[in-house]
Amino acid sequence: PKSTNFTDTDDGIWGYAVSGTPADCVKIAYWALLQEHKPDLLISGINHGSNTGLNVIYSGTVSAATEGTILNIPSFAISLTTYEEADFSFAAKFARKLATVILQNGLPVGTYLNVNVPAVPENQIRGIAITRQGQAVYREKFEQRKDPQNKTYYWLTGYKINLENDGPDTDDYAILNNMISITPVHYDLTNYQFLDKLKQWKLKLE
Repeated sequence: PKSTNFTDTDDGIWGYAVSGTPADCVKIAYWALLQEHKPDLLISGINHGSNTGLNVIYSGTVSAATEGTILNIPSFAISLTTYEEADFSFAAKFARKLATVILQNGLPVGTYLNVNVPAVPENQIRGIAITRQGQAVYREKFEQRKDPQNKTYYWLTGYKINLENDGPDTDDYAILNNMISITPVHYDLTNYQFLDKLKQWKLKLE
């Protein structure tokens, strides 16, 4: 079961807090909370931390945009590339600008945008790069610890490895060079180039 709680602010912004994943939020909003007024656009984020490279596969922020796209809602995910305390105002301003452009131009069926904004002052942003997803990965480390009841648990730490041969057209390269990265993503994960080769295996039940 998923629970929802209505919330609002003094400046008139209202919404619902949902006990679930970002994709759950989209599902509940579309099928339950917004039945009479379907959204024209879905913005997932602003995430606190980057969603570049292979991290896209695990991202809850990106998954919400995926769900929106499955529901035929023009969608994009946006992230600010830091886990430290940060100013989100420029990322929010850019999100509003991009939202307007998407509503004017639309997106291809099954496609959404993954946007990453460098966590630097606005006057240090060098521009916008249309990128592909890189292959950067995290070197993960699990620290074994004990809780007050002496039960074992693991604390995940690690750091990102930016591959030197990833290429200047990738999302991580753009971020490292203080450029906003915009990557078109689609939810069809089929490797079409491998289909014919896989058929040549002639797999059988016996």
